[in-house]
Amino acid sequence: MELGLVGLGKMGGNMRERIRRAGHTVLGYDRNPDLADVHSLEELVGRLEGPRVVWVMIPAGAATQSTVDELASLLSPGDVVVDGGNSRWTDDEKHAVELGIKGIGFVDAGVSGGVWGLENGYALMVGGDPENIAKVQPVFDALKPEGDFGFVHAGKVGAGHFSKMVHNGIEYAMMQAYAEGWELLEKVDSVTDVREVFRSWQEGTVIRSWLLDLAVNALDDDEHLAKLRGFAEDSGEGRWTVEAAIDNSVPLPAITASLFARFASRQEDSPQMKMVAALRNQFGGHAVEKK
Repeated sequence: MELGLVGLGKMGGNMRERIRRAGHTVLGYDRNPDLADVHSLEELVGRLEGPRVVWVMIPAGAATQSTVDELASLLSPGDVVVDGGNSRWTDDEKHAVELGIKGIGFVDAGVSGGVWGLENGYALMVGGDPENIAKVQPVFDALKPEGDFGFVHAGKVGAGHFSKMVHNGIEYAMMQAYAEGWELLEKVDSVTDVREVFRSWQEGTVIRSWLLDLAVNALDDDEHLAKLRGFAEDSGEGRWTVEAAIDNSVPLPAITASLFARFASRQEDSPQMKMVAALRNQFGGHAVEKK
């Protein structure tokens, strides 16, 4: 089949290649002309035969909204737009209504796989009407890993991105647990080879995982992570997961703590701990450290 792909960055570029390897035609558009097959959205739509499928793989928020708006003016009834970025599920509902008024279908696709997806395949969580998903299914089949797993029609519009959001929230908590265990092992004198302890966990333990494998890769590159600064950004999904938990009265202590740990990583000197130190000094005469 033919696919229009908007956004050819680290994920989008590899996805284009994997879909082409499966025998499909992909026309890609990117603001960087060195990456693009066409030079505008208008040209992209004009070169695709109907019913068209256009997959948007760009940052969430304003960039995705402006692209959906432009596609709404270019596409025809029966065409389908797929948002494969990390959009908030509430934006999906708005996009589906906006496009649906013009008879254009909408599918939201949570995509996981990162830079490894080209060779290993991408896990896909999709939301939308079955008839719209069916129009995209050959592309989903090309992108997913080999075997029975890696693709799910999670539900109606928004379900794909909601599922990916929860996936990323779980990822936050898992990474935080590995990080805390690594720091504790590094701290004590009795453990003399932390990297090999991590490596020993890769087989036969209940905490073995791909994340653990990647942690070992990182330690092989830099045994004590001395080259790195202790700073971790968050891309939004962790915050949205916690907000959704509050809205639905679902306790998420581990995921919430892992999100707050990332916030703490951005502080050179914790203002909160200044107050804690001051209070301990006031009520108990405990020593404080001056700058």
